[in-house]
Amino acid sequence: MKPERDAVHEGKNTMKIFASRRSRVAWALGSVLSALGIAAFVLYSTGAYASWRDQRSLDSACDGTLAQGGLDAALNSSHQRARADDPDYLASCLVNRPDTGRHGGALTIRLRWSNQSATLATLAPLGQNANGVKGQAAPLGSGWPGVIRYDGTAQVVVALECQNAKDKALLAYGDLIRWPEDAKETGPVLTGLGRVTTETAQKAAAKYGCRAKGGTRLTHVSPPVPARDMVPQSLSTARGSCAALVGLAGRAAEAGTPDAVEYPADRDTPQVNCYLFTPDRKPGYGLYAYYGALAKDFQSSGFTEHADDYVWATAQCPGSAQDAVFVLYRLYDRETGSYPVAHYSGRFARSALKAFADHEAKLRGCTGVHVVSRP
Repeated sequence: MKPERDAVHEGKNTMKIFASRRSRVAWALGSVLSALGIAAFVLYSTGAYASWRDQRSLDSACDGTLAQGGLDAALNSSHQRARADDPDYLASCLVNRPDTGRHGGALTIRLRWSNQSATLATLAPLGQNANGVKGQAAPLGSGWPGVIRYDGTAQVVVALECQNAKDKALLAYGDLIRWPEDAKETGPVLTGLGRVTTETAQKAAAKYGCRAKGGTRLTHVSPPVPARDMVPQSLSTARGSCAALVGLAGRAAEAGTPDAVEYPADRDTPQVNCYLFTPDRKPGYGLYAYYGALAKDFQSSGFTEHADDYVWATAQCPGSAQDAVFVLYRLYDRETGSYPVAHYSGRFARSALKAFADHEAKLRGCTGVHVVSRP
């Protein structure tokens, strides 16, 4: 009987060992779970998890092409998050601050190919050219084929012509849809928006196989001056975007527009503006030049439908299958419900546009300037 008692005793010992082991495993597992719980609590309570999650959203935003270098300045915050935005684009994302509701700060980046139909929102700024200076845009500078619009809201547009596909360009739109209310200066915010848009465009071009020429890193962006702050100068002293009309200063004065508001001369910008002003500082005529993808969009906007008095021209430019478009409008003043230039001079308008288009074409190496006859 002793062997049987020994076997029972050994069995009891084995069960005790297993129970002890289970107890230790359970204790260890409980300790691990407790540690994980504490770690999770720490991650949540300190914001570390939220920061990690937000960074992941930025890294994947806009199909992984979002450039983050200028985000801090554009949103005046070192904390941002992103999500997909508009499915109608090649890529699109909304970037905002976690505290957007209290302090503002939100922007969108949208990418599209030039052979993809433009949305109405994209074309809208191109259809306002006959209304005072609503259509104005300033060059980004630093070698970038882009512009900045600033009229209550801010928008940066970059058009990268694909050197390996002449009929194709990558367009990037950066819109500051909510201004960061705690930003003390506009300059850093607009420069940040410019950096985000240009660098995202360049990154996207590389990702999607568009061999394109960009510029250097933006360190300062000068937006268009709001209409109320414009100070016209004598057309005879023009040296920038209105320089082509210096020789017509006398005729411009006879036509009721002796002064001008111009922008820096820039051979890379896809949009050029020049405004002729009346003696009482009202914009009377507006001249515009559009190149490449922006010229295509401008024509798609139905630009001849938005004004009664205008003249336009085209030219063939290197590096793009799209003709450049030049147009002059007699401008309408919404404040007074009238035209600052009471009598439209078709002869002056045609001469001014031809001088403007010829000058622009020479700067860009374009040929075949043709003033289009209106029906």
